[in-house]
Amino acid sequence: MKLTNAADLAADLRKGRTDPVDVVGAVFDRLDATGDKALFIRQTRDRAETEARAARERLRAGNPASLLDGVPIAWKDLFDLQGTVTTAGSVVLKDAAPAAEDADLVHNAMRGGMLSVGTVNMTEFAYSGIGLNPHYGTPWNPRDPKVARSPGGSSSGSGAVVAAGVVPIAIGTDTGGSIRIPASFNGVVGYKPSTGRHPMGGVFPLSWTLDSLGPLAHSVQDCVLADAVLRGVRRPEATPADMSALDLLIPDRHFLDDLDPAVGAAFEATLSRLSAAGARIRKVALPELSEAQALMAEVGPLASVEAMVIHKDRLGTAAEARIDPRVVRRIRMGEGISAVAYARLLAGRTRLVASFSARLGDGLLLAPTTPSTAMPIGPLEADVEVFFHHNFRTLRSTAIGNFLDICALAIPNGSDGEDMPTSLMVMAAHGRDTALLSAGLSLENPVRG
Repeated sequence: MKLTNAADLAADLRKGRTDPVDVVGAVFDRLDATGDKALFIRQTRDRAETEARAARERLRAGNPASLLDGVPIAWKDLFDLQGTVTTAGSVVLKDAAPAAEDADLVHNAMRGGMLSVGTVNMTEFAYSGIGLNPHYGTPWNPRDPKVARSPGGSSSGSGAVVAAGVVPIAIGTDTGGSIRIPASFNGVVGYKPSTGRHPMGGVFPLSWTLDSLGPLAHSVQDCVLADAVLRGVRRPEATPADMSALDLLIPDRHFLDDLDPAVGAAFEATLSRLSAAGARIRKVALPELSEAQALMAEVGPLASVEAMVIHKDRLGTAAEARIDPRVVRRIRMGEGISAVAYARLLAGRTRLVASFSARLGDGLLLAPTTPSTAMPIGPLEADVEVFFHHNFRTLRSTAIGNFLDICALAIPNGSDGEDMPTSLMVMAAHGRDTALLSAGLSLENPVRG
């Protein structure tokens, strides 16, 4: 049984060609076959089988709960699943009380008939673009069977579990690129929605200002379906756009600086394919990018300020020694930022988001998702400064999008000389998610090539 395409699997379930209970068995058979003990933090097979039996009855009665009734889903371990401990990838929380109820989004998925098979691994407290976890292990990037490479972070397990064919959809969070980077490194599609599009109740935060959540899957269509189910929408609003009517924009700088040659070549080839398919592409100056960089360089990272508030009772105690030092270092970047500076940062962000959104208008901004492909993790683990260099570079293009409150898709668009995937990021102004997804449905084939 193939578990790589949610739309096809859902169609087979509705037509009675596949049984939801068998789907659950296939998920865990596939998980065993990967041999990757670091993919999941908690498996919830009993829950999934109970949900599958209920889905079977609905589907047999011809009354599916949604377009994805009976389809399995995995959750980044920031989402509360009733009766299980939400660790946020940390041993500090592993002895906490089990969640009393599902996170809001998990509840929505259950109402839509999706099968929750467990929580997947992640960077501790969601604070890295690389995806290493010294406590629960680092998920193997399935795109390289021989060399252990970065799975991307912080939603490392969400990207790897989809790429490995264990589940067709996994949910991650994105504060600085944590959906789009794993999508890029693992060669899958990632959708970072606008903030506020989905409920955040029952999700362990990194930054209440910047956090968003969304799906990783094998296609834009599957992301569209997941988005609808998770918002309780009966039918997706997104439909394929007229490609010739799209206003595709190329930035004048920032996103195109310091690219690996293979990433740059894949981007140029993608633009050529889009032009050949009838798309209109033009260059645009975006001064807000430089202004946002300057503001963050002057004041400090917004995520670190809010992470300091969230973790202040852990720092300076015995608990701090149990947290990945790389994560502690990033959190502590916020401790010297005053309340006045924080207020200036928020006010500057509000101004820049409005200016950037007005400049984009109905346009869609195109850029490489990450400036490199997935790198081997050996050097990253051996030298903390090498880690921070690559982490900063990996987050460079995605994090500024969170600061400017965009919505975005990451779509595979090629590979490098070692067959590691490259990725195209398609961005739209805040709140233009339906337009973004509609464009993605049309752009995906030429983007992939």
